[in-house]
Amino acid sequence: MIKADYHMHTIYSDGIASPEEMILKGIYFGLEEIGISDHSFTFFDTSYCMQEEKIDSYKEELERLKEKYKGKINVLKGIEQDYYSDVPADDYDYVIGSVHYLFIDGSYVPVDETPEILRSAADRYFGGDILSLCELYYATVSDVVKKTGADIIGHFDLISKFNDGKELFDPEDPRYIAAWNGAADKLLETGVPFEINTGAVSRGYKEKPYPSPGQIEYIREKGGRFILSSDAHSPEGICFGFAEFGE
Repeated sequence: MIKADYHMHTIYSDGIASPEEMILKGIYFGLEEIGISDHSFTFFDTSYCMQEEKIDSYKEELERLKEKYKGKINVLKGIEQDYYSDVPADDYDYVIGSVHYLFIDGSYVPVDETPEILRSAADRYFGGDILSLCELYYATVSDVVKKTGADIIGHFDLISKFNDGKELFDPEDPRYIAAWNGAADKLLETGVPFEINTGAVSRGYKEKPYPSPGQIEYIREKGGRFILSSDAHSPEGICFGFAEFGE
């Protein structure tokens, strides 16, 4: 039985519903616990994240909703802290640590916006070698717990969002495997759980969640732990695919 969902976004960042609407849907689904985890403020890209002046309001609203729905559902005040956020992730019940950008030659390159951006970055910074871009991504991810203080590791292989048909790179290439192996091994040392994130499946980008099945097997065999999460941006996305992809 599904008990909880900890990764979701509201109108405070790039979601389409209020925190209360998300909580009410969680109650409808029979959840015992729900976590709201809007995107942390990033000064270099404010198009998708929580605005800096809204942070206090966000915290206050979630505290109010905790009290309002006490006894019906346990509400947790979370944050999805980007690796390059410069606002401290304190005063939250939990932190999801995620890498959405790569910092290259003074520029922040988004990892999950379009495949064209990734190809262009590979051409501009790595002479067309997209595996070098992937290596930089996983090197950054390997440090995400230390950098963000994460309680949950967000979408470990976000770099694969547009690669289901191997449009960008071969996921079986030894360089790619070595890159994610190294990141997984370093993160496993922290003891922090990885999320199995169904968000890209619900939005039609992928057929399987993050991390990939091979990565999940590798992490599990090495004693890693997982938390199932929907990365929902609407009430309908809560708990998406949990019955199919759950452990």
